[in-house]
Amino acid sequence: MPYRCILPCSFALLVLLGVTGAHAQSNPAARTTTPTAGEKSGTNKAPEKAPSEYTLGSGDSIRIQVFQNPDLSLETRVSESGTITYPLIGSVAIGGLAVSKAESRIAKMLDDGGFVIKPQVTINILHVVGNAVSALGQFNKPGRFPLDTTQTRLSDVMAQAGGVAQSGAETLILVGQRDGKPLRREIDVTAMFMSTQEVDDPLMLPGDVIYVHRAPQVYIYGEVQRPGVFRLERNMTVMQALAEGGGLTARGTQRHVRVHRRGADGQIHEIEPKLDDLVQPDDVVYVRESIF
Repeated sequence: MPYRCILPCSFALLVLLGVTGAHAQSNPAARTTTPTAGEKSGTNKAPEKAPSEYTLGSGDSIRIQVFQNPDLSLETRVSESGTITYPLIGSVAIGGLAVSKAESRIAKMLDDGGFVIKPQVTINILHVVGNAVSALGQFNKPGRFPLDTTQTRLSDVMAQAGGVAQSGAETLILVGQRDGKPLRREIDVTAMFMSTQEVDDPLMLPGDVIYVHRAPQVYIYGEVQRPGVFRLERNMTVMQALAEGGGLTARGTQRHVRVHRRGADGQIHEIEPKLDDLVQPDDVVYVRESIF
């Protein structure tokens, strides 16, 4: 008798489990998954996309060729209004168009005018002027630089500008537009190359401006070997600042070190610092003469 009961019961249990599993697989709401760290925090960002093709701009020099029609070859410059003058068809607006779209526009005008049947038009860029970015401030070679490709990144422009000068700060400011909205970003230059995390090296777009301000400074005077103005390094302490000044003279003493610092109220306050205290931008470190 027990064997007669076990077989039907086991079969019924297996059938029930099979139906339940099939329902869970066919119903997405019934499945549970463990969210990733990015899904939990909502920090997943879409990868930065570059324009797929170079966009012609005012001032760009180009060469236009039509297959098997050498008499239609032309070297010209895109005018400030974004147009060129082309044989047979006259004025053509190509400024702001991708190269392939400009080729298609010229081909269509030649075909529609009955000048060339199904023409194959090729545009080669000779000199880039219209699509450029500016590097201003404390660069070794500041200026305007053309975007030769759609994959030009911030580090590429910095290299063209000769890198940040010795007098430049460790952060730079990127100003431009993205998706029709104004953009302003502060980027840590040191972290771009020293950090083990994802590098913050954005793609550059026409009209972008990068600016490097003067590095913060600290002023040291009094009983030091080399009083003067010095670059304030990151996390610089009072002791390191004194070392920049060549150390104390024979008449100087660490007990008489004072820091003059401008407070939030705009007033200058005299501080008696510890040697391992951090120096702040525009601090004045003064070493008084020892009385004894």
